[in-house]
Amino acid sequence: MRSAPSARKAGTVERVYVLGIDPGLSRCGYGVVQQHPSGVRATAVGVLRTAPSEPTPARLAELQTDLRALLQEHRPQVVAIERVLFQVNVRTAIPVAQAAGIAMAEAVAAGCEVVEYSPNQVKQAVAGVGGASKDQMERMVQTLLGIAHPLRPVDAADAIALALCHLAHAPMRGRVAQAVAR
Repeated sequence: MRSAPSARKAGTVERVYVLGIDPGLSRCGYGVVQQHPSGVRATAVGVLRTAPSEPTPARLAELQTDLRALLQEHRPQVVAIERVLFQVNVRTAIPVAQAAGIAMAEAVAAGCEVVEYSPNQVKQAVAGVGGASKDQMERMVQTLLGIAHPLRPVDAADAIALALCHLAHAPMRGRVAQAVAR
């Protein structure tokens, strides 16, 4: 499923698989998008869940196992993860950060590039406005993917938005990397 590395000819488009992760311990959204010559297509979307009644270490181990399986199944080149920013509720922020750390470590272990994006970067790239509402984001994800109904649960839509954000940023990131390498 992964694009074969090749010497790219001018004017060719290389298929890119991006896994977006909206980290969370109870619900960890994921979405795989593929960019190819005819556009962007979602190839997988869903939510990994852990039971709040279980101890945190067991939940983190379960999430790790599920993420590892997801990475092995879809073999993305890039994993785009929402950057964990300060949240008012520390009880929520810590498990989200733990889940993000597990996702990043598993992605690196699988040989993926890992990129973090802030919520505002995702909103700007997908909806064109850094302060876009959840409804605006849902409608733009639907429009960009050509689907009739919003993705549910919303964590899955957020993960797809992260992957789409990376596809929007990737060309500039590549040009910057080339310029720095000179």
